[in-house]
Amino acid sequence: MPKRAYSPKEIAAKKYECLPWGERWSGPFGYPTVNETWFICGQSASGKSSFVMQLAKELCHYGLVLYLGYEEGISQSFKARMERERMYEVQGKFRVVVSESYDDVVARLRKPKSPHFVIIDSFQASYWSYEQVESLIDNFRRKSFIIVSQEYKGQPLGKPAVRIKYKAGVKVRTVGFRAFCQGRFTADAGSSYTIWKEGVIRTTNNLP
Repeated sequence: MPKRAYSPKEIAAKKYECLPWGERWSGPFGYPTVNETWFICGQSASGKSSFVMQLAKELCHYGLVLYLGYEEGISQSFKARMERERMYEVQGKFRVVVSESYDDVVARLRKPKSPHFVIIDSFQASYWSYEQVESLIDNFRRKSFIIVSQEYKGQPLGKPAVRIKYKAGVKVRTVGFRAFCQGRFTADAGSSYTIWKEGVIRTTNNLP
């Protein structure tokens, strides 16, 4: 049986809850819906991990954040990054797990008052399939999934990661300690988010 077709009037009447953040974030990323899927990639040493942590802290203002640290775990560098971004300021809103299986994550998200924002870092280190990520997005439509991807030669590593990128509404790539949005919610494709000002200066001026 054919699925329902919507009229322009019905579409215009739809209401969406968007992230009500300030200009620093809305400038480069617009106002994504609170349940939008994000895809973040970037080369090593481009500021990607710092950007993800800064985004996690910002999202803590709008709901509980679960960080699935499959790639880095609770390492010294991860601890230092949390301290640098002052994550203790969002103590009650931010949680990190490093070794849960896919089924464990699903069970966690089914619990009452479960996290609203779920960061998967990284997709490759999770060893999940594209179909598993798609199932999470489809079965938890009120939640937001932020998928972090490794990169090879300027592209997401592996065909499943490329497929996830196309499914995401907000696509971000970090280059030279800036985060550039390639998503659907900003009209200014050339704008960027500064992750680390000193790093941008060093990169721009080719300083050691």
